Amino acid sequence: MSKSALALRQKGELSIAAADLVLCQQHIARHSKSFYLSSLLLPKHVRYEAWALYAFCRQADDAVDGENPGDGTVPKQAPEQAAQLQAVARLREKLAAVYQKAPGEGPHHAIDRAFFAVVERTHMPRELPSRLLDGMEQDAIGQTYPTWETLYSYCFNVASTVGLMMTCVMGHIAPPEQKGEVLLRASDLGVAMQLTNIARDVGEDARRGRVYLPEELLRKHGLSSAQVLSQAAGRESASPSLRAVVKELLSVADRHYEAAERGIFLLPTSVRWAIRSASRVYQRIGQKVAAQGYDTLNRRARVSLFHKLWLLSCAYVSGLISVGKKATDTFHTGPKDALLSQYVKEVRLLP
Repeated sequence: MSKSALALRQKGELSIAAADLVLCQQHIARHSKSFYLSSLLLPKHVRYEAWALYAFCRQADDAVDGENPGDGTVPKQAPEQAAQLQAVARLREKLAAVYQKAPGEGPHHAIDRAFFAVVERTHMPRELPSRLLDGMEQDAIGQTYPTWETLYSYCFNVASTVGLMMTCVMGHIAPPEQKGEVLLRASDLGVAMQLTNIARDVGEDARRGRVYLPEELLRKHGLSSAQVLSQAAGRESASPSLRAVVKELLSVADRHYEAAERGIFLLPTSVRWAIRSASRVYQRIGQKVAAQGYDTLNRRARVSLFHKLWLLSCAYVSGLISVGKKATDTFHTGPKDALLSQYVKEVRLLP
């Protein structure tokens, strides 16, 4: 652990053990490079808890799908469905142990102990991380998404929950009557990022036998899930109809990014740069997909390290330009507030 982390621990501001934090940091640096880069912009005490939080979330994802090589291919060690479901069951046991204040001993439970420290400090309701595991189970069973609403539920489970957990860690500066706005805008960012992931990974997901594109959107463009799987198996490039589907998906994502941007002003000044940077990097993935003609069957859109650093700089400048904007100036509705509000209530963050 760094001297700064040790000092925080000695002052009682950090309850994560040194060895556990190191393992969380290593896990994130290896498996979530974009997040790790953005996390370095956070204040130290927030950064360390963010590492613990994301390590737990990433551990859940990798346990179900295997370690993603990040090149658009399916991991060679990707487990079979039965093993995936067993992995979800084990993760539920880990989560239960965390909330029973018994996260386990030894290096195999380092991430669990670090996450426990975050849960204890923030009083995070169990329903929130449990909903993340619901999303992992959806992946394991290969659930399909007939409507936009069913896809929104999935996006909330696997992505908005992470944004809401981060909000528990970071806090906010909104007046009490705007707490719901904070949570909805965090949910928007999660939805936007997950829709971007889905658009980028159409081919990779199809090679797993999964289609996350909602059937009602596919039908609108004369397609079905079976045809997406067929194209991924037998074509070198996506059909015009599939490209149109991906384009519309990213258009919806952009509306959620726009709503999420307004929510950044409701966060403490010290964390805005990091969150805005993470949003910018993901938005750039969507722009890369657009630049390749919305064809993501056999090409994975990438953002280079140099470009990520440039986006971080742009996010910093954007923050300086808007430094005078007040939280009370930002109240606004998002594209799916009624639905997302329902989900936020279900995880006991709103009455």
